[in-house]
Amino acid sequence: MKKITILSTLLCTSFFVCSEETDTTLNAYAAGYVANFTCSATFNAGKSKDQIDIDELTGIYPLIADTVKTLQANIDTEHKRVIVDYDIDKQRISVWRPRLGCVDLPVGASLKAATLVQAPFKENLAYQKDDGKPWQTLNGVNKATGNKALDEVIAQAFTRHYGEGARTSAILIASPEAILAEQYKAGFTPETAQRTWSVAKSIGASIIGVAVAQKRLDVTKPAGLESWSHPLDPRGEITLENLLHMASGLDSNKAGNRTDRVYMGGGLVSDTATHTALEVKPGSRWKYANNDTMLALRALRETFNDEASYLRYPYDNLLDKIGMQHTFLESDWQSDFILSSQVWTTSRDLARLGLLHLNNGRWQGEQILPKDWLSYISKPAPAQPPETAPGYGAQWWLYNERFPELPNDTIAARGNRGQYLVIIPSEQLVIVRRGYDLAGLKGFSEHDFTRDVLKALGR
Repeated sequence: MKKITILSTLLCTSFFVCSEETDTTLNAYAAGYVANFTCSATFNAGKSKDQIDIDELTGIYPLIADTVKTLQANIDTEHKRVIVDYDIDKQRISVWRPRLGCVDLPVGASLKAATLVQAPFKENLAYQKDDGKPWQTLNGVNKATGNKALDEVIAQAFTRHYGEGARTSAILIASPEAILAEQYKAGFTPETAQRTWSVAKSIGASIIGVAVAQKRLDVTKPAGLESWSHPLDPRGEITLENLLHMASGLDSNKAGNRTDRVYMGGGLVSDTATHTALEVKPGSRWKYANNDTMLALRALRETFNDEASYLRYPYDNLLDKIGMQHTFLESDWQSDFILSSQVWTTSRDLARLGLLHLNNGRWQGEQILPKDWLSYISKPAPAQPPETAPGYGAQWWLYNERFPELPNDTIAARGNRGQYLVIIPSEQLVIVRRGYDLAGLKGFSEHDFTRDVLKALGR
């Protein structure tokens, strides 16, 4: 086994304190990454080993990239699980469940533990063909649109035109009535699920929105986590809205988007995100933090009495209602959804979520989200990112006056490796781009692509 050489420049953020994972932990992370991505890509997306090697296991975190290359995944198709051996006598296990995708067992867990994972669904709707509803018209998969300018823009999206490190896998452009364009790379179909990375945050916010509409949650009130309930704990003042705004004030290390222990290490949301201390007053600072999203969903989780009911909730109350049946919300091994990143879904399902927002939360006569939810998520939070980035609302990015080439009401869900769901209410337009952009190189520019699409459409 090739050991990882720990790079201080990657892990040390201060010359006063340098907190480094051991080689053994980093090897466990690498093995967990291979197990999870192989499991999800195999059983969520139906990908071959060659596709997984090319798409999922290249262009990734430099921290584990070299070690990932040395690991082999043992795919157990009968029991739908993946085992990865590392460090001679250790292994990582990822277990698939219908509709919920793969769950990573903790470091040290044996195969016996695989039978204990919650699996409340029996059916797997994602193996069915996507019927293209609710759109009345579909342009056709990988077909020319009849708009030469738009076809040229889409063709450029599958080159390096919008970013040196861009590797586009799908483009979908839709209005409420029609899919105007739908293009996939070779080997992909409308049913091919792909990891959303941080686009999951906006999906998570939509689930929160459902709970607000049902009066299960109130964004203005404290999140109410049990672990913060001691009267001396100042974290008890953190509101659900603070979490949605990325303004909890909690310590999330220097890079709040690095939650490796949960994402790759088999760690629990309840063991990590809930146990950090305040750094600043809640609401006073914007800081992009995966933990804030996980904590918002943890607040929803604590309104349920049992795991199975919580696991079913997003499906029964949102996904199934709008036809997102090729979507997998993955969780940790104690059934907390990791909705900061670990969702696998298709371009059409993301576009359906976009349509729900264009319809102000209404779907086929039913008000699923609060009527003002689009306005709420699109309102700039009190604390904002630096001026060089898009603005921020409630788990959605805002392309307002900072981006004069786009309509002022443009919002987007954005994820690692070039995942984008762009919603433009004033144009009644949804744009989805999926990719496998390479780490360390300039990724796909969703801003430039959206600008060019609008121009080609004469908007």
